[in-house]
Amino acid sequence: QVQLVESGGGLVQPGGSLRLSCAASRSIRNIENMRWYRQAPGKQRDLVASVSRNGVTSYEDSVKDRFIVSRDNSRNTVDLQMNGLGPDDTAVYFCNAQGGSICRGNACYRHDTSWGQGTQVTVSS
Repeated sequence: QVQLVESGGGLVQPGGSLRLSCAASRSIRNIENMRWYRQAPGKQRDLVASVSRNGVTSYEDSVKDRFIVSRDNSRNTVDLQMNGLGPDDTAVYFCNAQGGSICRGNACYRHDTSWGQGTQVTVSS
């Protein structure tokens, strides 16, 4: 289990940009995937972007030309740069850590899934 805290959400006008950040309580170097999900009111939680341990990124089709996900293992953070925002991007955005292992001292333990508390993004005029 790793504690995750998101920040950077807020209110932005259509066409604007926001940068979300996720800070982990411990090393994410050996976490297999760091991901961003989002959930709008009355809808399911959907995967938005993912970056693997090896730096391979993937995106939902609706955001792939507008969003960029990045991972900084030296700082234990993962960011989501969001450009060209529209009303359909309004949601609570969640940071997620999946798989791999967590190392403590000289011992490593299998990691399953960890979630942040979420940060609100609202796109409106």
